[in-house]
Amino acid sequence: MKLPKPLAITLLLSSPLGFAIDSQDFVKDNVFTQGIEGPTMYNGALYAVNYAQQGTIGRVDNMGKTSLFVRLPNDSVGNGLQFDSLGNLFIADYVNHNILKVPAGSNKAEVFAHNSKMNQPNDIAITKSGALFASDPNWANKTGQLWRINADGSTHLLEKNMGTTNGIAVNNDNTKLYVNESVQRIVWQYDLDDNLNISNKKVLIKFADHGLDGMRVNNQGHVFITRYGAGKVLEVSPTGKLLNSYQLKGQHPTNLAFNETQNKVYVTMQKRGAIEVIEL
Repeated sequence: MKLPKPLAITLLLSSPLGFAIDSQDFVKDNVFTQGIEGPTMYNGALYAVNYAQQGTIGRVDNMGKTSLFVRLPNDSVGNGLQFDSLGNLFIADYVNHNILKVPAGSNKAEVFAHNSKMNQPNDIAITKSGALFASDPNWANKTGQLWRINADGSTHLLEKNMGTTNGIAVNNDNTKLYVNESVQRIVWQYDLDDNLNISNKKVLIKFADHGLDGMRVNNQGHVFITRYGAGKVLEVSPTGKLLNSYQLKGQHPTNLAFNETQNKVYVTMQKRGAIEVIEL
């Protein structure tokens, strides 16, 4: 008898604690460093930072085969990654207070935006116009900032004196911005106007335990949140309702990215230096 798919997964894949596992390995342990972060898809390939050693970006094809894509200059270390529609890759460089850019067709990074008032740009979200939003935590002080970087590279501080800003995401029509605070365990929702100004800040969801890391929004406007330390990815509606909870093999997810059809989500795993995949 053929088992229904959810039951088959429960029987075949379970954690030592007895939880059903919703993910499987896409890239095995220690192919990336424990600084693995910033997954993003472009033209059928997945990209993530810190491949084999810090200060690099790796490329993973659709079969899980890995290769070096870029080595960053000047001791820079990347965190968040985003491609624009033209194939330019943008990188949050938390060491040198930069947003770096690898132009389409190139494998060399250059400075796109710099502001010495940035703590350490952490994660980035990209809009249809090519403008970026960047989270900017100060981990020592448990504080953070929120920046917009326009398509011309100019930097604009949108909010300071926040909690430890980390994951950041925009919805498809660029009307909502989501920013989480890892230490405070809060996800904030903002309205965006046509000029990408923020307003109407409100709590989307908050948690009593574990950390928060990278986020993405799917085509339905659902917010996917990595729960660092809990080993989960949560799917939350734009009204803050918990829709789904996906259990990972590892406990320390740092970020996630959808494939083009959004039937899979790839999750970077810090302690493992690996990438897991969830079939949605």
